[in-house]
Amino acid sequence: MVVVFVLVALLVLSGVVAANWYLWRRLFRDTTRGPGPVRRAGAVLIAGGWVLAVGALVTEQAGAPFWLQRTLAWPGFLWLALVLYLLLATLATEPLRPLLRRLLPTGPRTAAPAQDTAAPARESAAAPQPEPVPVSAPEPGPAGEASSAAAPADTGPSTPPPGPGGPLSAVQAPADAPSGHEPATGDGAPAASRGLSSRRLFVSRVVGGGAAAVALGTVGYGTYGVLRGPRVKRVTVPLAKLPRAAHGYRIAVVSDVHLGPVLGRGFAQKVVDTVNATQPDLIAVVGDLVDGSVKDLGPAAAPLAGLRARHGAYFVTGNHEYFSGAEQWVREVRRLGLLPLENARTELPAFDLAGVNDVRGESEGQGPDFERALGDRDTARACVLLAHQPVQIHEAVRHGVDLQLSGHTHGGQLWPGSILAAAANPTVAGLERYGDTQLYVSRGAGAWGPPTRVGAPSDITVVQLASRQT
Repeated sequence: MVVVFVLVALLVLSGVVAANWYLWRRLFRDTTRGPGPVRRAGAVLIAGGWVLAVGALVTEQAGAPFWLQRTLAWPGFLWLALVLYLLLATLATEPLRPLLRRLLPTGPRTAAPAQDTAAPARESAAAPQPEPVPVSAPEPGPAGEASSAAAPADTGPSTPPPGPGGPLSAVQAPADAPSGHEPATGDGAPAASRGLSSRRLFVSRVVGGGAAAVALGTVGYGTYGVLRGPRVKRVTVPLAKLPRAAHGYRIAVVSDVHLGPVLGRGFAQKVVDTVNATQPDLIAVVGDLVDGSVKDLGPAAAPLAGLRARHGAYFVTGNHEYFSGAEQWVREVRRLGLLPLENARTELPAFDLAGVNDVRGESEGQGPDFERALGDRDTARACVLLAHQPVQIHEAVRHGVDLQLSGHTHGGQLWPGSILAAAANPTVAGLERYGDTQLYVSRGAGAWGPPTRVGAPSDITVVQLASRQT
């Protein structure tokens, strides 16, 4: 088992390293002419971003001083979102690179070099040619004397006559430029090769810059969507057992606020104001309210005392409460005026409201207990269940629940995270039916990790119950 874990960890690490090398190559190496400060700055940026991201994750999980968590959280978590969309945008632009290189005009390759070499040739042709100097044949004599007499003529300068092999031909076809080769540029590279290199560099800069702009814009808009606060979504859910008198009953569903080093007191106040503006009959907080201890986040959660509903506000734990000290948070939310449902049920005038602990609580002996919450209820009454994770729907069906309200998935939060969320949950977001039981999953009010959402906007859902009885 340990060996499998190590192999998987090494595989993941290798994938991360390869992805970041690919980003550095496309965004920094391919957009520069050679080694220099830009390439070094790119390496520092990518490595530094990951140092901050790992630091943000480790300090949060280890319960480091809260000021340190807040210092690392913003840049570290935003880097995770940015590197994801840099990678996706860069991969998406790969098909554009060869296409743009083909479409860009190249211009003439040899016109300029031909003009430069013709000029010396014209000058040589125009210069007056010296008269040939007659050379008398040596007197017959011994071979050695003849060779000696001819030697001075070989050492002096000679001027071949014009014509083939003369000065004009020598200039037009130098010995170091054989026929069929392209003229060289000033730096020694062929003009065609240099043109191709310049075209490739231009395309890399345009495509890389476009990918970076798209990634920055996506992360910026997604972050703005979270920080401005959740929007209200309204859903009507008919229940066969709901009395006619309760038709139109409104439940405000709040999930996954994730108060922590990034989203603090101001964000909590936005959530409270948004919920109260809907004037609900009941408020259901279905887990993952916080990421941190009561000591660090108590002031951030304080605005929750302002939640107002005719039949009160109820709370069930999510998996992140068990990372943050579930027992202390149950006490804290009770102090703030919310009513925790720990595997418990309360009978409201029109229906039963039940709540179960999150499955994460099993590690602490506080897991969900459906029998305790639902075992002895009157099955003739409608029942609404608060359960953080959608996977708890199967137990809800077995116990005859009419409607389960959940969160946990964030709707995927960062596309294409919805694909992974769909693989791990029966429903990622919205309303679905499982036999006689309906499940509604909220995308959540806040965000975990990067304070960014792409393709999964945050929401607070007002579920309006509708009676089928006449």
